Amino acid sequence: MKLLIQRVTDARVEVDGEVVGSIDQGLLALVGIEPQDDQASLNRALHKLLNYRVFSDEAGKMNRSLTDVQGGLLLVSQFTLAADTKSGMRPGFSSAAPPAQGAALFDGLVELARVQHPQVATGRFGANMQVHLVNDGPVTFLLEV
Repeated sequence: MKLLIQRVTDARVEVDGEVVGSIDQGLLALVGIEPQDDQASLNRALHKLLNYRVFSDEAGKMNRSLTDVQGGLLLVSQFTLAADTKSGMRPGFSSAAPPAQGAALFDGLVELARVQHPQVATGRFGANMQVHLVNDGPVTFLLEV
């Protein structure tokens, strides 16, 4: 699983002009699910999302986590993160989980997140989404779990 996380001051996802998910301060996580991912991957991913220290403390150092700052978590499925880009001029998607597996695991991640964190929003799996964000910093990390 690949998670592209961005520290944001606000972010939202629109589908057909309708806002389907939004947060204020927190993390936007673009989630790429791969065929080998399973429940253990979801647990590791959520632990990282909630505890990865990307928010500044009083001294300006990245010592605070999403849990520490009680920020929002916006989860957006993005199968293109799992693309094979090693050769050629066009991405290949055989390294991404099939849609049914991807949807089930993404839904599992959302359910798990909602149990463990009070502010969780999402995009819409498989939809053409427009993601709007104000990247704070900018701070962006690619996590592989």
